[in-house]
Order: sequence, then C-alpha cells, then structure tokens
Amino acid sequence: MSNARRLLLAAASGLALLSALPAAAQTTAEPSDPWAQAASDIPADSNVRFGILPNGMRYAILRNATPPGQASLRLRIDAGSLMEEENQRGLAHFMEHMAFNGTTNIPENELLAILERLGLAFGADTNAQTGFDQTFYQLDLPRTNDETVDTALRIMREQVSEALMAPDQIEAERGVIQGEERTRNSPGLRALIAQLALLGPGQRVSSRIPIGDMEVIRTAPRERFVNFYEAYYRPSRATMIAVGDFDVDQMEAKIRGAFESWQPSAPDGPEPDLGTVAPRDAETRILVEPGVQSSIQINWIQSPDLDPDTVDERASRIRRGLGLAVLNRRLGELARADNPPFISGSAGAQSWVDSFDVGTISANFNPGGLQRALEAIEQEKRRLVEFGVTQAELAREITDNRTALQNAVAAAATRTTTGLAAGLLNSINDDRVFTAPQTNLDIFNAAVEGLTPAAVDTAVRAVFEGQGPLALVVTPEPIEGGEAAVTAMLAASQAVPVTARAEQAALEWPYASFGAAAQPTGRQEIAEIGTTVVTFANGTRLVVKPTDFRDEQILISVRTGIGELGLSPERPDIQSLAGFTYTAGGLGRLTADELARVLSGRIYGANFSVGGDSYQLSGATRPQDLQLEMQILTAYLTDPGLRPAPFEQIKAFFPQILAQQMATPGGAFAIQSSSLLASGDARQAFPTAADIAGWTNEQLKAGLTAGLASGPIEVVIVGDTTVDDAVAAVGSTLAALPTRGPAAPHAPGADVLRFPAGTPEPIRLTHNGPAEQALGYVAWPTADSVEDETEARRVNLLSAVMELRVLARIREELALAYSPGSGSSASDVYANYGSIYVTAQTTPENQGPFFTEVDAIAASLRDTPITEDELNRARTPQVEALRRSQAGNDYWLSMLGELSSRPNTPGEITSHISDLEAVTPADIQALAQRYLVPSKAWRASVVSASLPAPAQ
Repeated sequence: MSNARRLLLAAASGLALLSALPAAAQTTAEPSDPWAQAASDIPADSNVRFGILPNGMRYAILRNATPPGQASLRLRIDAGSLMEEENQRGLAHFMEHMAFNGTTNIPENELLAILERLGLAFGADTNAQTGFDQTFYQLDLPRTNDETVDTALRIMREQVSEALMAPDQIEAERGVIQGEERTRNSPGLRALIAQLALLGPGQRVSSRIPIGDMEVIRTAPRERFVNFYEAYYRPSRATMIAVGDFDVDQMEAKIRGAFESWQPSAPDGPEPDLGTVAPRDAETRILVEPGVQSSIQINWIQSPDLDPDTVDERASRIRRGLGLAVLNRRLGELARADNPPFISGSAGAQSWVDSFDVGTISANFNPGGLQRALEAIEQEKRRLVEFGVTQAELAREITDNRTALQNAVAAAATRTTTGLAAGLLNSINDDRVFTAPQTNLDIFNAAVEGLTPAAVDTAVRAVFEGQGPLALVVTPEPIEGGEAAVTAMLAASQAVPVTARAEQAALEWPYASFGAAAQPTGRQEIAEIGTTVVTFANGTRLVVKPTDFRDEQILISVRTGIGELGLSPERPDIQSLAGFTYTAGGLGRLTADELARVLSGRIYGANFSVGGDSYQLSGATRPQDLQLEMQILTAYLTDPGLRPAPFEQIKAFFPQILAQQMATPGGAFAIQSSSLLASGDARQAFPTAADIAGWTNEQLKAGLTAGLASGPIEVVIVGDTTVDDAVAAVGSTLAALPTRGPAAPHAPGADVLRFPAGTPEPIRLTHNGPAEQALGYVAWPTADSVEDETEARRVNLLSAVMELRVLARIREELALAYSPGSGSSASDVYANYGSIYVTAQTTPENQGPFFTEVDAIAASLRDTPITEDELNRARTPQVEALRRSQAGNDYWLSMLGELSSRPNTPGEITSHISDLEAVTPADIQALAQRYLVPSKAWRASVVSASLPAPAQ
C-alpha cells in the first residue's frame, strides 16, 4: 500500500477520537516518510528521534538511563525466510550465521573476541535472530563510551555490508546449522508446521519455516548466499535502533558516520508473493506426535487486515481485545473448576505475517479428554457469540486494562533499555506507531468511554467468522475414528443449545486485619548496601532496600520453615507439587478466581516454592498496593486454600509432563539426572508417574501445614518504597501474627548432598525422540557457597573460560554441536556440594568426539596457563553482567534473602566484582588442577531409546 493511500485511510478514520489525544496527534508527515506515523493520526513517542539517511537507511534513537551507562542496539533487516526462493530455503537464517564468520576488515574468529573484550557475552549480549519477515542483529552494550559504541557500530556495519561468506567458512557452518535444526526439531516445532499447513495451504508462510530445508543447507553454493545477501542486505531495508544512556545528537552522528557510506551493490530483491486466503470448508487434521501436549484448536481464517495503524484501528482492536479477555477469563474459570474439562483454554486473534488473520479457540487436555475439551471450548465460544459479555464483565476488563496502562504511565521514566529496544523493533516490524505510555492510555480511555457490551459483542464475534472452522488435534496417541470422529464431535457440539452466563455475586476482601499492628523492636542500618533491618516482637525480621531502579515496582519475598531440610532423603516427597498447587488453590475464604475478581484493578502477585532451607512466598506490586500485597502474602501463609481441584489437575497432567520431557534429550536428561547428580537423594528426584498416582491432596496439605507452622519469618522488600511504608505494611500483617515457635529440626541426613563418583565411561540414559538426537554431559565436583562465595565465584569464572574454548572448538572448529555450553553451580545450603559442567546436544556418532574434546579442553586448562586476553574475554562479560544486575531489584531481592543466616552478605555483595578482578591466569590453572580431575568426572550420554544398547 502506498504512503498516499495510507494517509487517505488515516484521514478518514478515528476522527471522533482525536479530541482525546494530544494536539500533536493531528500533525502529519511528508508522504515520503516511511515511518508508520506518517500514515497515522497517532503521535509517535516524542522522545524517539526518527530519521532517514540519504541512502534510505532508517534509524530510531531514544535516550534511556535504566540501567545507567548502558545501551541496546538492534539492526533490523527487512527480510526473512519469506524472501527466499525455493532453492534458498534456510539461507536467510544461514546468512545470519555467516555475518559472524568474517568480514572485509574483521577476521573470522575475531568478531566475537572484540565484543567479549568490551564485556559482551555471546548469546546474552551478542545475538541475532531470523524470522519469517525480518532478521535482526543485537548488541547490548555494558558501557556507552566512544570505544564501545564506535566498535559496536563498526561491527554491525561490517556484518550487513561486508560479510565475506568464504567458501571454507560456509562449509564449516553447515554442520552448525544442521546441529541447530536437530536441537530445535521438537514436538512443538512439528506441531507448528502442521498448524501452518492447515491454516495457510498454498501460501508462502506454510513452506518457509526459518530453519529451512536441510538439503539446501548441505548443498547450496556460495553464489546463492551472495545473491540473497546483496538483494536484501541493503540500506533501504535496514533500520538501526539505539536505546540507552547516551547523548542523542552524538549517537545520531555516530550512526551517520558508520552507515551513510553504505551503498547497495545489486538491485533490490523482490517482495514475496504471500498468496491469498483460499475458500475453505470445515476441515479437520490430526497430528500424532509422541511426547507432545494433547491439544485441540478450532480456527477461522480471514484475509489479513493491512490497514494502517490509526486511532480507529486501535479502538477496534481494544473492543475486540476486551471481548476476548472476557472469554479467556471464562475459560480460565472452567480450567480451575472441580473436574475441569481441560487443563487450560484460550482464545485469541492473530495476524500471520501479512498472510492471513486467524481467530482461534483452543484447549490443552489429558489423553482421553478430547471430547469434553472440544465441547467445552466450542460451547463457551458460542455462549459468548450468542449472548455476549455482561456489563459487569466488561467493567472488570476495562478496569484491569486501565490499571495496567496507568501503571505503565507512572513507571514510564524507568522503562528498561532492553525492553524499549524490543518494543521499537516490534513496532517497526509490525508497521505500527511506537507510542508513549500516556498516548496508549489516552487512546484506551477514548475507546472505552461510553462503550457498551453490544459494541464489544460485535467486535468479538468477527474473530470467529471467516473460512472454516479448521480443527487441529495434536495428540501423543491416535484418536479412535480419526478425523471423521473429530468432525462428528464438533458437529454434535454445535447442535447443543447454550444458555446465557449467570451473574456472579459481589465479593468483599476478607483479609484486611490480622490483629493490632506491631511496632518494631529493633532497627539496624547497613549503609554499605543501603539496607535497613527491622525486627518485631513476634520474631518477624524485615529487610528493606529502597531503590529508584524501577518506578512503581516493589518486589517482596517471605521465607519461613526449613523447606527441603525437613524432607527425607530416602523417598520422593509430595511437596514437589506444591509450586503447582499452593497459590492455585486460592485462600481459605476465596477461590483463586474469586480473589482475582475481588481485587480487580489492583496490582499484586503471589507465588510459592519449596527451597533448600525454607518455604518462600513472593510477589510484586506498586507503592499504592503494598499494604494489600502484604495482606495477600500473609493470608497465603496463614489461610491457604489448598483445594483439591488444582492438585487433581496436576496429578492428571503429570504423565504428560513426563512424556513431553522424555521426548527430547535435554528434557530426558533433566528428569533422569536430577537424582543421579545427588547420589540418589530422593528429594532431588523427578517424581515418577507411580509416585504421583499414589499421592493425595490431604497428604500435601498435611505436609505443608506442618512445614509452615514454625520458624521465624524473614521478609525482604526491595524497590520503590520507603522504610517507613515497608515497616507499616509488615507491622500490620506478618508482624501482627502470634509469636511462632523455633524452626523444626531437619530430617535425619537431610543436611547432606553428595556429588556422584566419577564414571570412566558415560552412563547411558535414553530419550524417546528422534534417533539422530543425543546429548553429552560431563561434570566435576567443586565447592559450595554456604559460608563464603569467593571460591564459587572463581569456579564460575573457570567455567566461563571453558565456555570460550568449548564454543571455539566444539561448535566453530568441529561443528559437533550448535549450542555447547559450560556452567557451574554451588549450593548455599549443602556443604561441599557444587559442580562445573560441559554439555552439548550432538548426533549419537559425535558423542565420542564430544567427550574426547571435553577431556582435551580440561587437560589444556590444567596443563597450561591461559592468556591474560582469554581471561579478560571470559571475565569482562561476567563483571558487566553483574553491574547490570546490581542496577535491578531482582538482584537485591535474591542477595538479601539470606541476610539473617549469612551475616557476611554485605561484604560478599560489595566484594563480588573485586573477587573476579583479582583472579589471575595462574589462579585459573590452579582451579583447573584442583577441580578438573579426570577420575572425578561424571559423564552421561543421552541417546534415543530406539537405538540398541552397546554390547557389554
């Protein structure tokens, strides 16, 4: 669509809503302006500088200081797998890889090394991604000094205009791509391919999965890479996004200096013919895929809505979204009911890369539950279509949406740099105006002013019109009667009359008082970490750290009891299910759905977990809801619902979880190694289907009630609050409770975990996925972090050095695996329990070479000191990641959680960076000699169960 046409459409739409927007909304741009706001009556965020270079390259620059001193760069190319010819399938993604494998002025192995020296970690800070309609390159910069920014821009410019695509490097990378395809070839991906085949037959999107065709990957000559690169990597298709703590004028000048001279070397590539939505009758497909989650989706297909992003268009989407929110809430209530018809259900509307729009209603269910799930979603959808939403339901969704938008406005000044960069990237890819939070709120308020249920009904009904219905069943086992049976189920359900939904009774919040508010009995300031510790008479201890990292964000954790230490190491414990059921069961006087209804318009959270030495409740809120959040967490501690419905649901669902995990090497390893790596400690074991089948909700309730009944309460509050507000909120809730008894003694032997003995030959584990998938794992025992984290930090740095070598040798040189990695862990509960490991997904035939290379890497680290450069390439990204973390509330919530049991915590926090900076190459060699002992290496190989076991 031309810009002129867009402008005409924009002028004709949304006029009634313009008065609700800032005056800037009525300004227009020149028709030659390619930005979405040029064709819209919606104002772009005025803090973003949008520009175009003379060569046609666009840029969007936004200053943002959260976190301070850092920046995010995204270089988007307006081309993805949809642009590939048949004999190029997969080359858009392959080309993304080749952009890291040598350019005119940067040798093949030097690009990542340059960035590592600047503090960027491969994967976390340096990455790229190819989709159907775009490819983007990502650099998250730890600093915004000239050296870092200039180097980053130079590298990105080289990647998009100077990639060498040397024949030997193409040959070397073929194995890496095949390894990536092997790694990503999961039941979920195969289900997506089946879905696109059903929804878009004959359209390009159904045959252009970005990973591509492996025959093309194996054989495509260099010429095809060059053709794609020159046709689509060109300034007119490029957009630079820069967000961070920098001067906008200076960043603009740097972008111009880096990219203005870029000129295309070949004609522009053609836009792909995406095809059209064909007339469709009702159709049913079944995909039988062992290890997949059982699901049913019913779809309606329409031609894509290609109208520009305008006020009227957004208002239409808001009306539709409110109706879908009502339907999704109804489906959620059905899923949480006693004897639910499905595990989870959802409805939505989606546009697939300008190819088609689809309205969908779907459900996940347990095997054997297809008919009930299908009937429930079909009839609930029809109930909404026939009878509409109620005024109370609409009011609730408006309130919740408005609250979220208002909170976004209040927190706008401290939006994260990475989040803003992602938002700009998505808006550009979707050809939507990037708007300020206040504009979003204004548009929403104008759209819902005087909004009636009838208007919402009209909008949401349109979602389920169009071609179809097209039903897709994804199942791990065949459906009796096949597609005809499913079609008959759907027809039978459509013939069942539905009735209007009953009104729900009004509710009051019953947990506003826990007794007389308590006053502090002690208060200690810890100046070096900006923290205050407050004690109360009933034993409650509060740690508060006010921060200005994120406006309107407060994070809270509540710890009590002894957690895992109270469980027997001899048998799996039912408490492993508590994280699935505890908060899902609601409160004693409110179900989870009633709680959500009575607290509509408030911002709160509640999560529960069983830790190594405590039980933990946690949540996130904003300053005006802090008191409520503490009431919620206190209610969950003192009066949890622990209703049977969530327990029965997870109990019925658990066999599918096991099957899904066992369908991939990584999942199978996680299940089978959890106990092995703890020398058989049953608390670490993944429960079996037989374990789950024998457990009851009453057992779970009894165990949790006993575990939570004693022990002091430790509260940590971090974020946009004051010490006085935190003291008042805790004083009237947890500190107002009766004094609790001392923590229970730990179970016999429960304070010990042991790493397993070394295995000269890998232990053979199996998965149920494709025969070509395998996983190798090598681990060595190391140190804990119970008393002191210094050694664990040094070991983690050793693992970072190992990762550099693993990536260079196992991925780049030998192409044995797509994403090999190294890491370390150190227990803060169990003495002498920690490990350092290397793992990779390979082919079965590459398992032997993998183990050989890991042994060789370990030996080289033991035998020869590393270079100072290699140490800095491993250490600098760790230091910069730590600095980034320390500018966020999550880091402090985690670090302060054990302040009472670890009095040296302040020193450990302040010394973390200096601990890393003090490590020398000789220290790394000494650590390798101490821990990478060949006889202590525990090895495992995960291969398909379809492969014969080796002869003994």
